[in-house]
Amino acid sequence: MPLMGSLYIGASGLQNSQNALNTTAHNLSNVDTPGYTRQQVQLSTRSYLKLSVDPKSVNNKQTGLGVYYSRVKYVRDYFLDQTYRKESGRSMFYEVSTGVLEEIESQLGELNGEAFQTTIEDLWTAIEELAKDPASSITQGVLVQRSSEFIERAAAVYDGLASYQDNLNTQIKQQIDKINMYGRQLLALNDSIRAIESGGIEQANDLQDARNTILDELSQLVSMSYSYDLEGNVEVKIEGVDFVKGSMCYEIGLDVDETTGFYTPFWPTNAKYYIDENGVKVYNIDGAEVFDLERPISSDLDTDIGGLRAMLYARGDHRADYSDLDANVCTQRKLDALGITREEYLRNPKVYGQKYYDSMVSNSVLMNIQGEFDQMVHSIISKMNQILEKGAGVQTGSLTYVDPDSGATKTGNVRYCEVDPDGYLRDSDGIPFQMFTKITTEEYTRVKGTDGKEYYIFNEENGMEPDSLYTTKNLQINPLLMQEPSRLGFRKEDGSEDQQIAEEMKAAFQEKGYTLNPNVTKRTNFIDYYMDLVNQVGGNGFIYRGIYENQQSALESIDGSRQQVVGVSSDEELSNMIKFQNAYNASSRYINVISEMLEHIINTLGV
Repeated sequence: MPLMGSLYIGASGLQNSQNALNTTAHNLSNVDTPGYTRQQVQLSTRSYLKLSVDPKSVNNKQTGLGVYYSRVKYVRDYFLDQTYRKESGRSMFYEVSTGVLEEIESQLGELNGEAFQTTIEDLWTAIEELAKDPASSITQGVLVQRSSEFIERAAAVYDGLASYQDNLNTQIKQQIDKINMYGRQLLALNDSIRAIESGGIEQANDLQDARNTILDELSQLVSMSYSYDLEGNVEVKIEGVDFVKGSMCYEIGLDVDETTGFYTPFWPTNAKYYIDENGVKVYNIDGAEVFDLERPISSDLDTDIGGLRAMLYARGDHRADYSDLDANVCTQRKLDALGITREEYLRNPKVYGQKYYDSMVSNSVLMNIQGEFDQMVHSIISKMNQILEKGAGVQTGSLTYVDPDSGATKTGNVRYCEVDPDGYLRDSDGIPFQMFTKITTEEYTRVKGTDGKEYYIFNEENGMEPDSLYTTKNLQINPLLMQEPSRLGFRKEDGSEDQQIAEEMKAAFQEKGYTLNPNVTKRTNFIDYYMDLVNQVGGNGFIYRGIYENQQSALESIDGSRQQVVGVSSDEELSNMIKFQNAYNASSRYINVISEMLEHIINTLGV
């Protein structure tokens, strides 16, 4: 080979060794960069120069033209990436769920430094003291005071749970905004990578790292799948629906509930809409929701993947109360939502299922706790009110009366009593005393019976009308008793103490007739109910914590395998640096030798 050609070979070795050193240095400088994928240098030989062709020989006579920097290999394991991202989403689901349960446990366990259980015990103590001396104005005053503290602190606990719901709601909006931002970034990266790699010369490895980092982040938020098209663009589906495809990002929309302000993620492309008078699109999101939150939480169904889903499950879709745990009320609400009459339901119970315990409530830890907590408060105040009403002569039976609104004559099985302003445990209007009253509606309606007498009819609670419910957010102490607790008296017309009322209150607190929810069989009393509720939260938190820790161990194992493929080993890169440095030095010496030979020949020939 001519010496000038040999000089070219040395120069190619020098140049490519320098490029290889640059790549190795790039790897070392990013050894701790999250999401960075190790880049591997691949050098190839240039085409050989044929000097002669001899069919009789094993090889033709030819000489090499050096090496060239063919590409920087971008090595990833698609299977490990898929597995890691799925398990990462599952791990995040249980991490969020564990955090929610810990926050709920904190809300229930302490209230301004004082456990709510103490409030229940104080009320129980007041009832015990009342039983010792029912007619004492002191014990009556303590009972009213403890009852007032009970509903005030119960309201504070419930408001704390509701506030945490609002906090989760804010986080849900933030996560949706982040997901949509990731979608737009993926589109931009697809365009940039395609523009760089379309020539077939360069590879946009760092941009691919950025794209893979986004896929890792996205997989923690939602259940996603992805693939690559023929042009190398990544296509993403969220919950089985296209999110990034081709040149489009189908962003997730947010529907806002007018009552609660809760956000519901939905697919605008799948939702029906109309244009209002202001030119604004108004969506009907039925069937277009991103998540079906009525499906049970299960690894088999892959409904335990993604931190966003965990937040939505935890928050629920409304403020729950005790009626959400009432199977009859939930059944009616479900039938109304489906547009099915109760008669049709009763004719086809197998088609629509048996009594319906709202799966949204059972899946949502916050709504479930809200419902259970409100059920405890409702049961305590209802029982105490009923005992006082019974002392005032309220009875349940058939009564024929004239409806004051319509003027029609009605006959029904109702709770009623005669109007008697001077009666026992009555106010000046003859209305039976209740310890707890509703803030929004009256407890009794005054009617005229067909027998000519006037009666008070108890306005029964209706689970379909929230204002009619004795719930934590709709309670107050009877204002008359708050001003003058001694009006209870607890002295009968003959002047004797009414020991029976206090004893019935004691028995009500000790009766084991209550369960936390329709899925729980253990019966408990008022004294232990709250502790059972707290223990349930702690038990569920322990279970979720265990699942999360196991999931983290599995995830670390998968990530370890993945890092063996994509991670940078400083030892290996330093070894490569020594190798390429030696190759660079060898090429440099080779060029020096050829240069000296050329100089010697030229100088000699010149002489």
